[in-house]
Amino acid sequence: MLSRRPSLILTLALLPALFGCSDKSATREPISQTALSAIAAKPDAPRELLARAVDDLFTDPAMGETRAFLILHNGRIVAERYAEGYNRDSKLVGWSMSKSITGVMIGLLVADGRLALDKTAPIPMWQRAGDPRGEITLKQLLQMRSGLRHVEQAQPVPTSDTVRMLFLDGRDDMAAYAEAQPLQYAAGSKWLYSTETTVILADLAARVLTDSPDPTLRRQAVAEYLHTRLFDPLGMHSMRGEFDAAGSLIGGSLIHGTARDWAKFGEFLRNMGSVRGAQILPRDWVTFMTTPNPHNPGYGAQLWLNYPQSDGSEVLFPRRAPENLFACLGHGGQYVIVSPNQHLTIVRLGKTDEDKRGPLREKLADITEMFESD
Repeated sequence: MLSRRPSLILTLALLPALFGCSDKSATREPISQTALSAIAAKPDAPRELLARAVDDLFTDPAMGETRAFLILHNGRIVAERYAEGYNRDSKLVGWSMSKSITGVMIGLLVADGRLALDKTAPIPMWQRAGDPRGEITLKQLLQMRSGLRHVEQAQPVPTSDTVRMLFLDGRDDMAAYAEAQPLQYAAGSKWLYSTETTVILADLAARVLTDSPDPTLRRQAVAEYLHTRLFDPLGMHSMRGEFDAAGSLIGGSLIHGTARDWAKFGEFLRNMGSVRGAQILPRDWVTFMTTPNPHNPGYGAQLWLNYPQSDGSEVLFPRRAPENLFACLGHGGQYVIVSPNQHLTIVRLGKTDEDKRGPLREKLADITEMFESD
């Protein structure tokens, strides 16, 4: 059982010393004070093993570049470390972790009665007679199964829709670029990961928060809503979103915050949308976000889940952690990992190339396994 693994790990770590084994673990370098000082005196996990694993994130080239790392267990910081040049006040981009914040913002608007989950998305361009995109629901957008044509990654890189939207011909009005795409599949029939889709969701938020097309007013309306309804109640005061020239939040990739504030967001989801006893987001919305969607068990609604993907690949660690673990994930190896059964939130921010993502993911799984599960 998972709850027994921490004690097993500790026992295995001590075996070489107990039996005089010549295994290299018996002669491993003494742990540095830098590594040990990043871990609380009682971290609820084997302290030295945890310190070594966290140290590997910062010192092992196989992991890429870790800039910030933090663990909350039962709401208490039990590990926190920063690379040279970074500290607890450094605002770091979430990349696609931003999608999860956009998903929560949409949930708040649904709770307010300004949007409806099972109704068609109110995009004016799609409402013309005979346009099949008029059948796309808000739920399908949230679950990445709109059916819209979209190429998230491509070679050469500039040909991908994501790059074109963010940096090339779509950059001044990203929502217009995304919403202009035709249907490739019947609405709701196929899962397709899409940064464009989350930009459409951010545009919907602006449309229901203000009638004005003025970019400044759109930007102000969304920023104020996010801060008054989410960031300020959670104490996430560092969070900042970027907006395009049309005043749309770049909600699929460009929200910035400190590691501590990203951790607060993870804790908020772990606590089913509540903070300090106040229910900020309906519990049912968190349940919706963490429920496998019909065409990919490894993805919910703007959150990744701890199940194999529809193609059999693994994005998280389904063989090594509780099934209800979930995560916000971002380009370059950004992670907010939430494990309700372990009362655990882990944040890793940095820059890791795709070819090093496997070792990084396994190390994060190692760390997750050190904490007991209910």
